[in-house]
Amino acid sequence: MTKTAIIAGQGALPGLLACTLEAAGTPFLVAEMEGFPSSVPGQDTLAFRVERLVPFFDHLAEAGVTRVCFAGSVRRPRLEPELFDNRTASLVPRLLAALQAGDDAALRAVIGLFEEFDFEVVGADQLAPDLLPGPGILAGSVTAADEKDAARAAAIVAGLGALDLGQGAVVAQGLCLAVESLPGTDAMLDFVARNASGLRPDKAGAKGLLYKAPKPGQDRRIDLPALGPETVRAAARAGLGGIAWAAGAVLLMDRAEMVAEAGELGLFLWSRQP
Repeated sequence: MTKTAIIAGQGALPGLLACTLEAAGTPFLVAEMEGFPSSVPGQDTLAFRVERLVPFFDHLAEAGVTRVCFAGSVRRPRLEPELFDNRTASLVPRLLAALQAGDDAALRAVIGLFEEFDFEVVGADQLAPDLLPGPGILAGSVTAADEKDAARAAAIVAGLGALDLGQGAVVAQGLCLAVESLPGTDAMLDFVARNASGLRPDKAGAKGLLYKAPKPGQDRRIDLPALGPETVRAAARAGLGGIAWAAGAVLLMDRAEMVAEAGELGLFLWSRQP
């Protein structure tokens, strides 16, 4: 039977995948980069460093791992040259080029290294497809003005993605209030909550929305956009009317709680057909 390694970052996704694999009776282990604890409940973890990447590959192979799945967020590590082993040192030019590239380019390089060592790399959606809802409105209702804002936001996110930047934007009545960059979605929504009240159009119109989607041409096996209950609460604090995302391409960390929170806070949740 295939044994999977969850390369775990921070956030809820690694724990959700671990529960899914455990429930299916699929053998797995959890690995995490030193300095980025994943806190997967009830699981021991195998720690690794980028400077000793090849020995880490050896450990995975010795444990019977043939498939890996990246889950959760990490920041780019600061490399310590004295920690490189000889075999990993041969990869230094590629590692440095990847770390200095944009997010998507760096992640593609990481995938390529795992594949070169004969590991199959799969996306979180392949292990837990129920995390990606199809088209439909999950909570609240969407107006014609919201539809226009979503179309505007989708165009903005596509433009950001083409430059290998963020995966989200906030739009209200056609005006872009914020775009996602390295600090992430929570920071973007916090900015809107603290700074965008004076930028909003007439309050009688649409309150605005958060839109999330993958980058154009993004490798779906890694870094798919994700939303969770805290995103709903942050959108409410930002005074938005709802959240929309590209159907079938964004992970929902806890759909039931998101729907409940949206209902309580008066927000819509819209899985939008791209």
